[in-house]
Amino acid sequence: MSKSAPAAHALGDFTADRRILLLMAMALVVGVGGALGAWVLLKLIALTGNLVWHGTVSSRPVDFTRIRPSLWMVLAPALGGLVIGFMARFGSEKIRGHGIPEAIEAILIGGSRMSPKVALLKPLSSAIAIGSGGPFGAEGPIIMTGGALGSLFAQLFHLSAAERKTLLVAGAAAGMTGVFGTPIAAVLLAVELLLFEWKPRSFLPVTAAVMTSIACRPFLLGSGPLFPFSGGLEMSPTTLLLCVGVGIVAGLQSGLFTRLLYAAEDGFARLPVHWMWWPAIGGLFVGLGGLIDPSALGVGYNVIADLLGGRLPMGEAERLLLVKAAIWIVALASGTSGGVLAPLMMLGGALGAIEGHWLAGGPAFWALIGMSAMMRGTMRAPLTGALFAAELTGDFHALPALFAAGAAAYAVTVLLLKRSILTEKIARRGLHITREYSTDPFQLMRVREVMVEAVDTLPASMPVDEAVALFTGDEARHRSYPVVDETNRVVGMAHRAEILRWMAEGTHGPETLGETLSAEALLCGHPEETVAHLVERMIERDLGRVPIVDDSGHLAGLVARKDLLHVHARQRSQETDREAVLLPGRRSPVLPR
Repeated sequence: MSKSAPAAHALGDFTADRRILLLMAMALVVGVGGALGAWVLLKLIALTGNLVWHGTVSSRPVDFTRIRPSLWMVLAPALGGLVIGFMARFGSEKIRGHGIPEAIEAILIGGSRMSPKVALLKPLSSAIAIGSGGPFGAEGPIIMTGGALGSLFAQLFHLSAAERKTLLVAGAAAGMTGVFGTPIAAVLLAVELLLFEWKPRSFLPVTAAVMTSIACRPFLLGSGPLFPFSGGLEMSPTTLLLCVGVGIVAGLQSGLFTRLLYAAEDGFARLPVHWMWWPAIGGLFVGLGGLIDPSALGVGYNVIADLLGGRLPMGEAERLLLVKAAIWIVALASGTSGGVLAPLMMLGGALGAIEGHWLAGGPAFWALIGMSAMMRGTMRAPLTGALFAAELTGDFHALPALFAAGAAAYAVTVLLLKRSILTEKIARRGLHITREYSTDPFQLMRVREVMVEAVDTLPASMPVDEAVALFTGDEARHRSYPVVDETNRVVGMAHRAEILRWMAEGTHGPETLGETLSAEALLCGHPEETVAHLVERMIERDLGRVPIVDDSGHLAGLVARKDLLHVHARQRSQETDREAVLLPGRRSPVLPR
């Protein structure tokens, strides 16, 4: 008989084993690589920016607010887009876009394999795009670059696709931590956007990589919050209600910008030119926007700092909101290379600052709330957005307000849009992603809850000739039957395909089923094992029907594929069947879906 199912006491909350220690050790190396990748990317952006705008070799960040509008302001982003178009066309098309959808796609359909070409070209193309004035952030490119470094390191060893995914995501989170100094938010981003699971096997290595990156960061990029901020309102019912209102507005802003982005992308797709030329066209639009407001160009970390410091007058905030939104949407739709986090923060912060001119607390506080809400609503990462804003500013006292506003923005975009700005791009490539995590019903249920107890069986004493006649008769039959002896002990399974093979080969004689069938090949389930464990064993053996036996080997029931489908039907009914449990005799009003 086949190996018996594990005892109930052998089951645990998690499936982690000691191999997780190996992954954590490997994640330490990946964490160093992510921090170094962040340092290299930021230096490349600054170097490119200084070469393009000042003609000097320097690693100091470029302040676009100090650049005078000129014809070169129009041409530089277009030339940068032209270079990126050629790099994507003749290098790797995967460098197009803002990085996170490409990382998700590599995880879900690419076996978490990234090429060295992507690891090299992604930071280089992003540095050219942002340094030449592109209105993007560095987080998307470093997520892609860090993920590529983690994937390449993983490909040096004999690892499964799930283990490669863990190291890919560890590199991405380490890179994000290196840029922003937000380790907790980076881990949450990994969970909410990249891992598609919640397991110690992935969580602990990602945490190890992130902690390594934050430990390296002071030696590379400095320590402390990127945008120090303190001050705001005391948490009160009024403050939280205002935060919810600002969050709702941010959610509407997010939904509008997401729709405009993909409308612009559709517009580029209708152009009668190859996509290689699109970034150059988008760059021209960026340059024209720069003539109106140079502060909308580039990463804009100094502008974010001005918003959080309350140093941006209302008129400038309004101009920044309109110009940044327009050039960011067009440039991103053109397929150039750059991230979305910093632009989202700037757009949400600008709107929040504008609202702050009429709300208690001032523009700076509401800029912070708007930044967090815009990010959470657009990226559909409610936990990441709140912690990200708190870690960026060091203001953890604002967490309740950040959480309230972000939850409101998240609710609005979830109800308005089927997909986020990240998953819509993936869906347009033919891949559907669900962002709802729930417990597997197969893990919760025991086999005894799904098995059929009234089982049709064949006696072990039945001659093979009779079994052949049974399976070849006109009456509808199952594809297989448990074969039992006189004490109801299972001795084998009679499969239709095997019986017909015996008939064709003429290899059977006067033997009975009990004498012919091999008990060694028999797979049996146990009433107390989980359905998930039985399903795994059925898949391994490609079986559609499995007998269930008690501890003494007597037949207790049978599980077929259709019984497993009933589990999902039961799960579905728990979602859709509604009743007033405490008022069984009355009909309750049906709430709209």
